[in-house]
Amino acid sequence: MNWWNHLKTINHHKWLVMKSCFRLGMYKQGLLHDLSKYSPTEFLVGVKYYQGNRSPNNAEREDKGYTSAWLHHKGRNKHHLEYWLDYDLVNGGITGMKMPVKYVVEMFCDRVAASKNYNKDSYTNRMPLEYYKKGKAKALLHPESAALLEKLLTMLAEQGEDATFDYIKREILTKEVRREKI
Repeated sequence: MNWWNHLKTINHHKWLVMKSCFRLGMYKQGLLHDLSKYSPTEFLVGVKYYQGNRSPNNAEREDKGYTSAWLHHKGRNKHHLEYWLDYDLVNGGITGMKMPVKYVVEMFCDRVAASKNYNKDSYTNRMPLEYYKKGKAKALLHPESAALLEKLLTMLAEQGEDATFDYIKREILTKEVRREKI
């Protein structure tokens, strides 16, 4: 039955992200979000390690020391910060590249949807921000991308969804569209 439960989980997550993206006028991103999760490389691993209360990727990572599904996923989905990691030619090592704003906004929608999906009825608007602050994403994200994501997550926690989505449409995406037309 894991295959059915995993399918329901990823479908629900995709539905939540799609609703958020559509609300922001990001129709293409909403439709295409996380399609790689349905590929055998990701789906079969998700079925094997399904638990229902957290990502199966963590269970595979604990079992094998890495996760093949995540390595596949992050290389195909631009709303993940790991897609944007590259060599730093000035300082050496790996660093986060500045993400296009539309992918930072999709990342925001993805984090909110994941929190809703795994926390179900106990979800609060603070959970996506708390999860972000616990994680190591801040260290890997480009400073400008991190600042925007944290601003949106904080706004969600303090002002709620309606105010945050209105702000994204009015202040973030409108300016981005104007910039792209120039």
